[in-house]
Amino acid sequence: MSESFSESYKAAGVDVTAGYKAVELMKAHVARTMTAGMMTGIGGFGGAFELDLTGITKPVLVSGTDGVGTKLKIAFLLDKHDTVGIDCVAMCVNDIICCGAKPLIFLDYIALGKNIPEKVADIVKGVADGCVETGCALVGGETAEMPGFYPIDEYDVAGFSVGVVDKDKMIDPENVEVGDVLIALPSSGVHSNGFSLVRKVFDLDNTPRNIFKEFNGSTLGQTLLTPTRLYVKPMLKLIDEVKVKSIVHVTGGGFYENIPRALNSRTKAVIDRSKVRVLPIFEEIQRVGEIPERDMFNTFNMGVGMIAIVSRDQADKALEVLHQAGEDAYVIGEVQAGEKNIEIL
Repeated sequence: MSESFSESYKAAGVDVTAGYKAVELMKAHVARTMTAGMMTGIGGFGGAFELDLTGITKPVLVSGTDGVGTKLKIAFLLDKHDTVGIDCVAMCVNDIICCGAKPLIFLDYIALGKNIPEKVADIVKGVADGCVETGCALVGGETAEMPGFYPIDEYDVAGFSVGVVDKDKMIDPENVEVGDVLIALPSSGVHSNGFSLVRKVFDLDNTPRNIFKEFNGSTLGQTLLTPTRLYVKPMLKLIDEVKVKSIVHVTGGGFYENIPRALNSRTKAVIDRSKVRVLPIFEEIQRVGEIPERDMFNTFNMGVGMIAIVSRDQADKALEVLHQAGEDAYVIGEVQAGEKNIEIL
């Protein structure tokens, strides 16, 4: 334990000793994420990682960064903080996999109004859980106590990840062709996007007790706090066994914003609305908020967290691989000639 201590800084609202305790509490969680390349533990000025480039002739580093957003407000209401770290990891590594890259390292940034070591350790536990599930090393991070900037009982979480892929194996939307099919991988719920609208629909800022209403065998709050799914391992398996043309991570902006990003200027995606397995939470959001269906598909994932685009003659093989990986994947549409847009019919 460091002997560093400042009574003056503590009087200003920052207790450095709480930071040291938080580091001690999180060390066991960080240790679970250690992979072969990890060269340093937490506490240094930088996280070192040795690249294993076996089988990679033209290494390309792919990075992603994101946060959890206002989903954190749900965690505050429930006073449950051990899963939002999973969301933070997922929002970064699910983006990286869209390039075909394997995530290698992750760093987190936690800013709080007051450093409560046990709460910080809970947040980091979630981060570590996400890293373990994706084979990603948590090589470092930062915890910043910022009194007067954040309320005492609130915080923000952001993350950053780096992965590697062989240049010749990168996922390239230019390979998408007319006749290809879109295969959906189910989401676990709202994931980490659209929560400003969710909170408005259920009036959570003004009537926070609504979070405890019964919903679908659970409560509204528990349903909304369900962590974002991590698609790294099943998608790496798919990429290894099938020629994947393009990949969509369905995040903020829903279908209409994200699917075109995985297309080229010669193609459009046509989604069969009847095949989309919309989760009950989205039906409830639409009902209570009286939201037009197009707005729903332009805001939420609607039950589809990731989409793989493959040639039609590879579709059955792709479904088989994903099912073997535990994914209840299914075809939701096809690629037609167009101009990098989407239709839901």
